[in-house]
Amino acid sequence: MESLAVFSKSLSSKNNSRRTISAPFNVMVGKEIADHIQSWRFIVLLILIGLTFLGAMYVSSSNLRAALLNTQDPDRLYLYLKLLTTTDGSLPPFHVFLSFLGPLLGISLGVDAINSEQNNGTLTRLMAQPVYRDNLLLSKFVSSLVVVSYLFVSLTLLMIGTGLFVMGVPIEAEEVLRIFSFVFLSIIYVGFWLGLSILLSIKFRQTATSALTAIGIWLFFTVFYQIVMNLAVKAFLPDPQYLSQLDILSYNEIVLNLMRLAPSQLYTDATTTMLMPSVRSLGPVTMEQMAGAIPSPLPYKESMMIVWPQVTGLLAATVFCFALSYYIFMRREIRC
Repeated sequence: MESLAVFSKSLSSKNNSRRTISAPFNVMVGKEIADHIQSWRFIVLLILIGLTFLGAMYVSSSNLRAALLNTQDPDRLYLYLKLLTTTDGSLPPFHVFLSFLGPLLGISLGVDAINSEQNNGTLTRLMAQPVYRDNLLLSKFVSSLVVVSYLFVSLTLLMIGTGLFVMGVPIEAEEVLRIFSFVFLSIIYVGFWLGLSILLSIKFRQTATSALTAIGIWLFFTVFYQIVMNLAVKAFLPDPQYLSQLDILSYNEIVLNLMRLAPSQLYTDATTTMLMPSVRSLGPVTMEQMAGAIPSPLPYKESMMIVWPQVTGLLAATVFCFALSYYIFMRREIRC
Protein backbone atom coordinates (compact mmCIF):
# COMPACT_ATOMS: atom_id res chain seq x y z
CA MET A 1 0.00 0.00 0.00
CA GLU A 2 2.84 2.39 0.84
CA SER A 3 4.51 1.67 -2.51
CA LEU A 4 1.24 2.44 -4.33
CA ALA A 5 0.92 5.69 -2.41
CA VAL A 6 4.50 6.68 -3.27
CA PHE A 7 3.90 5.77 -6.92
CA SER A 8 0.69 7.83 -7.07
CA LYS A 9 2.46 10.79 -5.45
CA SER A 10 5.28 10.57 -8.01
CA LEU A 11 2.78 10.47 -10.86
CA SER A 12 0.91 13.48 -9.47
CA SER A 13 4.16 15.40 -9.05
CA LYS A 14 5.18 14.60 -12.65
CA ASN A 15 1.79 15.74 -13.93
CA ASN A 16 1.99 18.94 -11.93
CA SER A 17 5.50 19.63 -13.23
CA ARG A 18 4.35 19.06 -16.79
CA ARG A 19 1.44 21.43 -16.26
CA THR A 20 3.71 24.11 -14.80
CA ILE A 21 6.11 23.73 -17.73
CA SER A 22 3.41 23.81 -20.41
CA ALA A 23 1.29 26.52 -18.74
CA PRO A 24 3.61 29.46 -19.71
CA PHE A 25 3.90 28.13 -23.25
CA ASN A 26 0.12 27.88 -23.62
CA VAL A 27 -0.29 31.42 -22.28
CA MET A 28 2.32 32.74 -24.71
CA VAL A 29 0.69 30.96 -27.65
CA GLY A 30 -2.73 32.37 -26.74
CA LYS A 31 -1.29 35.86 -26.39
CA GLU A 32 0.46 35.64 -29.79
CA ILE A 33 -2.73 34.37 -31.46
CA ALA A 34 -4.69 37.29 -30.01
CA ASP A 35 -2.04 39.74 -31.22
CA HIS A 36 -2.12 38.28 -34.73
CA ILE A 37 -5.90 38.40 -34.98
CA GLN A 38 -6.05 42.01 -33.77
CA SER A 39 -3.21 43.28 -36.00
CA TRP A 40 -4.05 45.33 -39.08
CA ARG A 41 -1.57 43.42 -41.23
CA PHE A 42 -3.37 40.16 -40.67
CA ILE A 43 -6.77 41.78 -41.19
CA VAL A 44 -5.69 43.28 -44.53
CA LEU A 45 -4.22 39.98 -45.75
CA LEU A 46 -7.29 38.13 -44.51
CA ILE A 47 -9.49 40.45 -46.59
CA LEU A 48 -7.26 39.95 -49.66
CA ILE A 49 -7.26 36.16 -49.35
CA GLY A 50 -11.00 36.14 -48.70
CA LEU A 51 -11.72 38.30 -51.74
CA THR A 52 -9.52 36.18 -54.00
CA PHE A 53 -11.19 33.05 -52.65
CA LEU A 54 -14.68 34.43 -53.32
CA GLY A 55 -13.65 35.63 -56.79
CA ALA A 56 -12.09 32.29 -57.70
CA MET A 57 -15.13 30.42 -56.38
CA TYR A 58 -17.48 32.64 -58.37
CA VAL A 59 -15.55 32.10 -61.62
CA SER A 60 -15.26 28.35 -61.09
CA SER A 61 -18.94 27.92 -60.18
CA SER A 62 -19.97 29.97 -63.22
CA ASN A 63 -17.95 27.70 -65.53
CA LEU A 64 -18.64 24.46 -63.69
CA ARG A 65 -21.36 23.28 -66.09
CA ALA A 66 -19.06 23.66 -69.12
CA ALA A 67 -16.31 21.78 -67.30
CA LEU A 68 -18.65 18.92 -66.42
CA LEU A 69 -19.85 18.61 -70.02
CA ASN A 70 -16.29 18.39 -71.36
CA THR A 71 -15.98 14.69 -72.14
CA GLN A 72 -12.28 15.08 -72.99
CA ASP A 73 -11.47 15.96 -69.39
CA PRO A 74 -10.89 12.83 -67.25
CA ASP A 75 -11.34 14.89 -64.05
CA ARG A 76 -14.81 16.19 -64.88
CA LEU A 77 -16.55 13.99 -62.28
CA TYR A 78 -14.58 15.47 -59.37
CA LEU A 79 -17.03 18.30 -58.73
CA TYR A 80 -15.45 19.78 -55.62
CA LEU A 81 -11.96 19.65 -57.09
CA LYS A 82 -13.32 21.53 -60.08
CA LEU A 83 -14.37 24.33 -57.74
CA LEU A 84 -10.68 24.86 -56.99
CA THR A 85 -9.29 24.42 -60.51
CA THR A 86 -11.90 25.55 -63.06
CA THR A 87 -11.35 28.97 -64.64
CA ASP A 88 -12.28 30.86 -67.78
CA GLY A 89 -9.06 32.86 -67.99
CA SER A 90 -10.39 36.01 -66.30
CA LEU A 91 -9.05 34.96 -62.88
CA PRO A 92 -6.48 32.29 -61.97
CA PRO A 93 -7.60 29.33 -59.81
CA PHE A 94 -7.44 29.70 -56.05
CA HIS A 95 -4.31 27.56 -55.60
CA VAL A 96 -2.45 29.84 -58.04
CA PHE A 97 -3.59 32.87 -56.04
CA LEU A 98 -2.47 31.14 -52.85
CA SER A 99 1.02 30.46 -54.22
CA PHE A 100 1.32 34.25 -54.59
CA LEU A 101 -0.41 35.44 -51.40
CA GLY A 102 0.70 32.61 -49.08
CA PRO A 103 4.31 33.86 -48.76
CA LEU A 104 3.06 37.36 -47.95
CA LEU A 105 0.92 35.90 -45.18
CA GLY A 106 3.86 33.98 -43.70
CA ILE A 107 6.21 36.97 -43.99
CA SER A 108 3.73 39.34 -42.35
CA LEU A 109 3.19 37.00 -39.38
CA GLY A 110 6.87 36.45 -38.60
CA VAL A 111 8.86 39.38 -39.95
CA ASP A 112 8.89 41.21 -36.59
CA ALA A 113 8.60 38.25 -34.27
CA ILE A 114 11.83 38.86 -32.31
CA ASN A 115 13.23 42.24 -33.33
CA SER A 116 10.01 44.06 -32.39
CA GLU A 117 10.22 42.58 -28.89
CA GLN A 118 13.84 43.68 -28.69
CA ASN A 119 13.19 47.19 -29.99
CA ASN A 120 10.27 47.69 -27.59
CA GLY A 121 12.38 46.53 -24.65
CA THR A 122 10.02 43.66 -23.79
CA LEU A 123 12.43 40.86 -24.71
CA THR A 124 14.68 41.33 -21.67
CA ARG A 125 11.70 41.64 -19.34
CA LEU A 126 10.17 38.52 -20.83
CA MET A 127 13.40 36.55 -20.49
CA ALA A 128 13.64 37.68 -16.86
CA GLN A 129 10.47 35.69 -16.14
CA PRO A 130 10.61 31.98 -15.21
CA VAL A 131 10.10 30.76 -18.80
CA TYR A 132 12.38 28.86 -21.11
CA ARG A 133 13.97 30.83 -23.91
CA ASP A 134 12.94 28.31 -26.56
CA ASN A 135 9.31 28.65 -25.48
CA LEU A 136 9.31 32.22 -26.79
CA LEU A 137 10.51 31.23 -30.26
CA LEU A 138 8.32 28.13 -30.38
CA SER A 139 5.24 30.10 -29.34
CA LYS A 140 5.85 32.60 -32.15
CA PHE A 141 6.02 29.82 -34.72
CA VAL A 142 3.19 27.65 -33.37
CA SER A 143 0.75 30.53 -32.90
CA SER A 144 1.24 31.72 -36.49
CA LEU A 145 0.76 28.19 -37.83
CA VAL A 146 -2.42 27.83 -35.76
CA VAL A 147 -3.81 31.06 -37.23
CA VAL A 148 -2.92 29.98 -40.78
CA SER A 149 -4.40 26.52 -40.23
CA TYR A 150 -7.69 27.92 -38.93
CA LEU A 151 -7.85 30.30 -41.90
CA PHE A 152 -7.28 27.64 -44.56
CA VAL A 153 -9.53 25.05 -42.92
CA SER A 154 -12.31 27.63 -42.59
CA LEU A 155 -12.04 28.55 -46.27
CA THR A 156 -12.07 24.86 -47.21
CA LEU A 157 -15.17 24.15 -45.15
CA LEU A 158 -16.82 27.25 -46.65
CA MET A 159 -16.05 25.93 -50.13
CA ILE A 160 -17.43 22.47 -49.34
CA GLY A 161 -20.55 23.93 -47.72
CA THR A 162 -21.15 26.22 -50.69
CA GLY A 163 -20.76 23.28 -53.06
CA LEU A 164 -23.25 21.21 -51.08
CA PHE A 165 -25.73 24.08 -51.08
CA VAL A 166 -25.38 24.92 -54.79
CA MET A 167 -24.94 21.48 -56.36
CA GLY A 168 -26.66 19.26 -53.82
CA VAL A 169 -24.15 16.47 -54.54
CA PRO A 170 -22.38 14.79 -51.60
CA ILE A 171 -18.62 14.96 -51.59
CA GLU A 172 -16.61 11.79 -52.18
CA ALA A 173 -14.05 10.48 -49.70
CA GLU A 174 -11.20 10.80 -52.20
CA GLU A 175 -12.10 14.43 -52.83
CA VAL A 176 -11.97 15.10 -49.08
CA LEU A 177 -8.49 13.53 -48.90
CA ARG A 178 -7.23 15.54 -51.85
CA ILE A 179 -8.70 18.84 -50.63
CA PHE A 180 -7.28 18.50 -47.13
CA SER A 181 -3.94 17.38 -48.58
CA PHE A 182 -4.02 20.65 -50.49
CA VAL A 183 -4.70 22.48 -47.21
CA PHE A 184 -1.80 20.65 -45.54
CA LEU A 185 0.54 21.57 -48.40
CA SER A 186 -0.57 25.20 -48.18
CA ILE A 187 0.14 25.28 -44.43
CA ILE A 188 3.62 23.83 -44.99
CA TYR A 189 4.27 26.34 -47.77
CA VAL A 190 3.27 29.29 -45.58
CA GLY A 191 5.24 27.72 -42.72
CA PHE A 192 8.43 27.85 -44.80
CA TRP A 193 8.09 31.60 -45.35
CA LEU A 194 7.12 32.01 -41.71
CA GLY A 195 10.28 30.24 -40.56
CA LEU A 196 12.38 32.28 -42.98
CA SER A 197 10.88 35.56 -41.76
CA ILE A 198 11.46 34.57 -38.11
CA LEU A 199 15.08 33.78 -38.99
CA LEU A 200 15.49 37.22 -40.54
CA SER A 201 13.82 38.88 -37.53
CA ILE A 202 16.48 37.27 -35.33
CA LYS A 203 19.33 38.15 -37.69
CA PHE A 204 18.41 41.82 -38.22
CA ARG A 205 17.57 44.25 -35.45
CA GLN A 206 15.46 46.58 -37.59
CA THR A 207 12.04 45.38 -38.73
CA ALA A 208 12.29 47.24 -42.04
CA THR A 209 15.54 45.45 -42.91
CA SER A 210 14.12 42.01 -42.19
CA ALA A 211 10.92 42.82 -44.11
CA LEU A 212 12.79 44.07 -47.18
CA THR A 213 15.10 41.05 -47.12
CA ALA A 214 12.18 38.61 -46.87
CA ILE A 215 10.25 40.33 -49.67
CA GLY A 216 13.40 40.40 -51.79
CA ILE A 217 13.90 36.65 -51.37
CA TRP A 218 10.24 36.07 -52.21
CA LEU A 219 10.44 38.22 -55.34
CA PHE A 220 13.63 36.49 -56.44
CA PHE A 221 12.13 32.99 -56.24
CA THR A 222 8.76 34.09 -57.64
CA VAL A 223 9.83 36.32 -60.55
CA PHE A 224 13.56 36.37 -61.22
CA TYR A 225 14.60 32.79 -60.49
CA GLN A 226 12.90 31.40 -63.59
CA ILE A 227 14.44 34.17 -65.73
CA VAL A 228 17.91 33.42 -64.35
CA MET A 229 17.48 29.70 -64.97
CA ASN A 230 16.35 30.27 -68.56
CA LEU A 231 19.36 32.50 -69.24
CA ALA A 232 21.69 29.94 -67.66
CA VAL A 233 20.18 27.13 -69.74
CA LYS A 234 20.66 29.09 -72.98
CA ALA A 235 24.22 29.98 -72.02
CA PHE A 236 25.56 26.64 -70.79
CA LEU A 237 23.47 23.88 -72.35
CA PRO A 238 24.14 22.84 -75.96
CA ASP A 239 21.87 23.58 -78.89
CA PRO A 240 18.88 21.15 -78.90
CA GLN A 241 19.19 20.76 -82.68
CA TYR A 242 22.38 18.73 -82.22
CA LEU A 243 21.04 16.49 -79.43
CA SER A 244 19.20 13.21 -79.51
CA GLN A 245 15.83 12.67 -77.90
CA LEU A 246 17.34 11.00 -74.83
CA ASP A 247 19.81 13.85 -74.39
CA ILE A 248 17.00 16.40 -74.61
CA LEU A 249 15.02 14.49 -71.97
CA SER A 250 18.03 14.34 -69.65
CA TYR A 251 18.69 18.07 -70.04
CA ASN A 252 15.01 18.84 -69.44
CA GLU A 253 15.19 16.78 -66.26
CA ILE A 254 18.20 18.84 -65.13
CA VAL A 255 16.33 22.08 -65.82
CA LEU A 256 13.26 20.86 -63.92
CA ASN A 257 15.37 19.86 -60.93
CA LEU A 258 16.97 23.31 -60.90
CA MET A 259 13.54 24.93 -61.09
CA ARG A 260 12.40 22.83 -58.12
CA LEU A 261 14.90 24.60 -55.90
CA ALA A 262 12.27 27.35 -55.72
CA PRO A 263 9.62 26.69 -53.01
CA SER A 264 6.89 28.08 -55.25
CA GLN A 265 7.67 25.46 -57.90
CA LEU A 266 7.48 22.65 -55.35
CA TYR A 267 4.15 23.97 -54.10
CA THR A 268 2.72 24.38 -57.60
CA ASP A 269 3.74 20.86 -58.64
CA ALA A 270 2.31 19.29 -55.50
CA THR A 271 -1.01 21.16 -55.49
CA THR A 272 -1.58 20.67 -59.21
CA THR A 273 -1.10 16.92 -58.84
CA MET A 274 -3.37 16.67 -55.81
CA LEU A 275 -6.17 18.78 -57.29
CA MET A 276 -5.98 17.23 -60.78
CA PRO A 277 -6.05 13.42 -60.45
CA SER A 278 -5.30 12.90 -64.15
CA VAL A 279 -1.75 14.28 -63.75
CA ARG A 280 0.51 11.23 -64.08
CA SER A 281 3.99 12.73 -64.14
CA LEU A 282 5.78 15.95 -63.20
CA GLY A 283 8.71 15.41 -65.55
CA PRO A 284 9.32 14.79 -69.26
CA VAL A 285 7.64 11.67 -70.67
CA THR A 286 8.76 9.75 -73.76
CA MET A 287 6.44 8.48 -76.47
CA GLU A 288 7.17 4.90 -75.38
CA GLN A 289 5.91 5.72 -71.91
CA MET A 290 2.78 7.36 -73.31
CA ALA A 291 2.00 4.40 -75.58
CA GLY A 292 -1.00 2.49 -74.23
CA ALA A 293 -1.65 4.96 -71.41
CA ILE A 294 -5.34 5.48 -70.69
CA PRO A 295 -6.33 9.08 -69.82
CA SER A 296 -7.98 8.32 -66.49
CA PRO A 297 -7.60 9.82 -62.99
CA LEU A 298 -5.08 8.26 -60.63
CA PRO A 299 -5.99 6.99 -57.15
CA TYR A 300 -5.09 9.16 -54.19
CA LYS A 301 -2.20 6.90 -53.18
CA GLU A 302 -0.58 7.12 -56.60
CA SER A 303 -0.88 10.91 -56.68
CA MET A 304 0.68 11.09 -53.22
CA MET A 305 3.59 8.97 -54.38
CA ILE A 306 4.17 11.38 -57.28
CA VAL A 307 4.24 14.48 -55.06
CA TRP A 308 6.08 12.90 -52.12
CA PRO A 309 9.47 14.42 -53.13
CA GLN A 310 7.85 17.88 -53.28
CA VAL A 311 6.20 17.37 -49.87
CA THR A 312 9.43 16.23 -48.23
CA GLY A 313 11.30 19.11 -49.87
CA LEU A 314 8.90 21.71 -48.44
CA LEU A 315 8.97 20.02 -45.02
CA ALA A 316 12.77 19.89 -45.02
CA ALA A 317 13.05 23.56 -45.99
CA THR A 318 10.58 24.58 -43.27
CA VAL A 319 12.34 22.52 -40.59
CA PHE A 320 15.75 23.84 -41.69
CA CYS A 321 14.66 27.49 -41.44
CA PHE A 322 13.12 27.02 -38.00
CA ALA A 323 16.05 24.92 -36.73
CA LEU A 324 18.53 27.58 -37.86
CA SER A 325 16.39 30.24 -36.15
CA TYR A 326 16.36 28.14 -32.99
CA TYR A 327 20.14 27.67 -33.06
CA ILE A 328 20.90 31.37 -33.58
CA PHE A 329 18.38 32.54 -30.97
CA MET A 330 19.52 30.10 -28.30
CA ARG A 331 23.16 31.18 -28.71
CA ARG A 332 22.35 34.88 -28.85
CA GLU A 333 23.18 37.18 -25.96
CA ILE A 334 20.16 39.24 -24.96
CA ARG A 335 20.97 42.67 -23.60
CA CYS A 336 18.93 45.65 -22.54
